[in-house]
Formats: sequence, structure tokens, C-alpha cells
Amino acid sequence: MKFLFILNDPPYGTESCFNALRLVQALLKTEPKPELTVFLMADAVGCAKAGQTTPNGHYNLERMIKSVGRQAQVVLCGTCMDARGFDDGELAEGAERGTMPQLAQLTAEADKVLVF
Repeated sequence: MKFLFILNDPPYGTESCFNALRLVQALLKTEPKPELTVFLMADAVGCAKAGQTTPNGHYNLERMIKSVGRQAQVVLCGTCMDARGFDDGELAEGAERGTMPQLAQLTAEADKVLVF
């Protein structure tokens, strides 16, 4: 089964991205393993910024993105990155720049689309 997760909220301040990535991680532990793509849009592109430092005991979305990126595709909206002055050299390991046509294709191919 193919899942597409579309995340829109900022990395911190709400727990939407955190909870979406928790669900992605849980799905990656199921059998048979699904095909997963996480597409970060709007303020959610900040989830994949390298070099995040969070207080002890607090979740760190960069680490979660790295973990997910080892088993699933993590794509960021290039237009959203540009609007926030975020360049490709700032991406966390396992994340890549994407496009709206790519998101359209991923949506058309997905069995399930979840939006956070």
C-alpha cells in the first residue's frame, strides 16, 4: 500500500508534524512494509532543517526526519523552501527538494493521502 503524508504546520508550536511523523514511524514497523512518502509544505519545511537543537527531553524533528528518510521518501516543496530563504544545503539527511508536479504525481499514485 502507498501512503502519502502531506505536512503543513510549523515544526514546533503545534504537535501536528510530530504526530504525523510518529504515525509514519509506526507504519514503517508494520508488515508488509508500506511505501511511504512525506511531503513537507508551507512552514513544515522547517522540520527538515539541519542543525536543530532542542532541550533535553523534547522531541527533535530533524532526528525524526533522518530516521524516516532511511526507509521512506521525504520531499520538501521547493517553492515553500524558497519563500522561507531555505536552501538545499540546509536539508537534513534523507530529505530532498521537490516540486508541485511531483506532489501531484505522488497524490495520483497514492492509495491513501493523509494531511496534517
